[in-house]
Amino acid sequence: MAGTGRNIGVAVDFSSCSKNALRWVAANLAAPGDRLILIHVKTSYQYEQGVAHLWEHDGSPLIPLVELSDPRVGNIYGVAPDRETLEVLARAAAQRGVHVFAKVLWGDPARKLTEAVHKVPLQWLVVGNRGLSTVKRVLMGSVSTYVVNHAACPVTVVRENMLPSALTTTY
Repeated sequence: MAGTGRNIGVAVDFSSCSKNALRWVAANLAAPGDRLILIHVKTSYQYEQGVAHLWEHDGSPLIPLVELSDPRVGNIYGVAPDRETLEVLARAAAQRGVHVFAKVLWGDPARKLTEAVHKVPLQWLVVGNRGLSTVKRVLMGSVSTYVVNHAACPVTVVRENMLPSALTTTY
């Protein structure tokens, strides 16, 4: 798809695990002209300044990076990326030539990430994996396992315990 610009989704909850996934995408997958779309799923929309109900079914509109870093916009959508995440995104935009957006969805993370593949649409989805033990994964479920088995696009799972040298230190 060179030159056409892919929509690459990255599931983010702003944990170290999702930041590793974001760094991996910036270093290994993103290409000039691609749209890097952070997909942030909130399980509740009851406390969002009364406007989240407008996007309950399909999620927020795409939020450009410049707006994402504005705390007022974050309050509207209930998303507050930390400085480290914003820096990774700014570097990816500047160095890799990608266009950065965010989309906020409300509901079950595994199902909403899978639905985002069709609704955004996404050509690739990257998710982090906290490396739960087999027992915890069975009891709690695994978002990454569900997404790998149900998404209708390629899915890359980036493990939280991936060695730093396997990522890149520039992102």
